[in-house]
Amino acid sequence: MSTRQPPTLAPTGQPSWRHRRFDPDHALGLRLTLAATAAFLVLVPFALLTLLVLGAWAPLHRLDTAVTDALHGYAHDHPAWVVLMRVWTEVFAPMPLRAVALLLVVWLLRRGARRLALWAATTMVVGGLIGPLLKLLVGRDRPELLDPVARAAGYSFPSGHALNATLAAGVLLLVLLPYAGRGAARAVLWVAAVLLTVVTGLSRVTLGVHFTSDVVGGWLLGVAVVAATTAAFTSWRAHTGLRPVRPTRDGVAPEVERQPGAA
Repeated sequence: MSTRQPPTLAPTGQPSWRHRRFDPDHALGLRLTLAATAAFLVLVPFALLTLLVLGAWAPLHRLDTAVTDALHGYAHDHPAWVVLMRVWTEVFAPMPLRAVALLLVVWLLRRGARRLALWAATTMVVGGLIGPLLKLLVGRDRPELLDPVARAAGYSFPSGHALNATLAAGVLLLVLLPYAGRGAARAVLWVAAVLLTVVTGLSRVTLGVHFTSDVVGGWLLGVAVVAATTAAFTSWRAHTGLRPVRPTRDGVAPEVERQPGAA
């Protein structure tokens, strides 16, 4: 005999908001709530870091300065490392990554995956607009170093390179996962996404044009944007009756790989 409790009814006679949101039988409400919660949890550390930067918190400043000085000293002693970081930071700068994302969007449109293309474009555009706006609002100056190995204009927090690398890596990963199967290709795809994100951020600190907290802020903001747009997309999937997916395992639209035009 089932021990399932009857739903809590609102005064109107309909199930309450809490029941609709957390009842496993209401897949759309449950998944939307969990996805929104995940996006919020990512935004919390970013918001906290932003407040610490705005407040010029002394321990964070000391940590930023110590890491910057150490990497700057290493860069001066290893010119080849500087060249490698300069090449990496130019190849994986925001504009080249946006161009790759645009090619991905065009490819998806040619396959008839209009909603998936819209998701990819929206993720890149939203993140690309939020980053410069936050730079202006925070107004943090870049590191000031004697004999710098590189220079960059504009404000420092959050790092645009780290943000856009995270956005591009997230979009490419979640679109291409269904094509990777279940074998080594999936691991290679994940490793490539992580390397793109991490090394791009590292290059900015190594070259002395960003503090470590700038890069971490860019990573956190990028993850939050990808999580938020993915939550919206997966909620649309559930609403239209498509099978549930785990984006980090299945990608955001695995049916596109098998049936062009399904999304």
